[in-house]
Amino acid sequence: MFFKKSQKSAIIDYNNLPTHIGVIMDGNGRWAKKRGLPRSAGHQAGADALKKIVTECNNMGVKYITVYAFSTENWKRPKDEVDFLMNLLLSYLRDSEKTLAKENVRIRAIGGREELTEEIREQIKKTEEFTKNNTGIVMNIALNYGAREELVMATKKIAEDVKAGKITTSDITSDMISENLYTGGQPDPDLIIRTSNELRLSNFMMWQASYSEFYFTKTLWPDFSIKDLHNAILEYQNRNRRYGGV
Repeated sequence: MFFKKSQKSAIIDYNNLPTHIGVIMDGNGRWAKKRGLPRSAGHQAGADALKKIVTECNNMGVKYITVYAFSTENWKRPKDEVDFLMNLLLSYLRDSEKTLAKENVRIRAIGGREELTEEIREQIKKTEEFTKNNTGIVMNIALNYGAREELVMATKKIAEDVKAGKITTSDITSDMISENLYTGGQPDPDLIIRTSNELRLSNFMMWQASYSEFYFTKTLWPDFSIKDLHNAILEYQNRNRRYGGV
């Protein structure tokens, strides 16, 4: 198999890649503070790092990547920071049509959209439509996303089907719940990476992460390199995934 542009390592087993990688991109603010820069500079650097990582995952042959861009809790941050993040996300979506889309990346936004501005909602629709026929990696941008809220949303959808007589409570299965999540139809993440030495999920893909392998690193997200990605995948490949078995 040929991997265009990929910095392929002879050590990585390209027949045993994680199908789906989740990324909790943490440490933008600390990266900026260490350099005496405003937090906005850290977020911009983090966006630049994201492009490189998504491109490399695509070139390697990873099928899905879900990145935690803005959580439901992030609205609690100072208004000027939230405003900057929203503008950055808008610019990222627009730019993706010229960059990632040309690399055959399919882009989806997951999370609640009601709280987002009409401009961002329209851009999400435009970007999703523009990339829908791409056959490379699927990039889920978790925007205004929270795993607890996602489970509530899925539960309500199933309850509505029960109320409408489409199903009975005995029909409800774990597969049905999975199909009603934002990631319905996609495999659960095999590997979840979190940067900046934080050791928690922070309301990210809690249902889907039931059997995910976790990789934590002290590296701040803007400094997370292709080499760091390769190291995370190598660590994943060195683990024995038993799924509760012996």
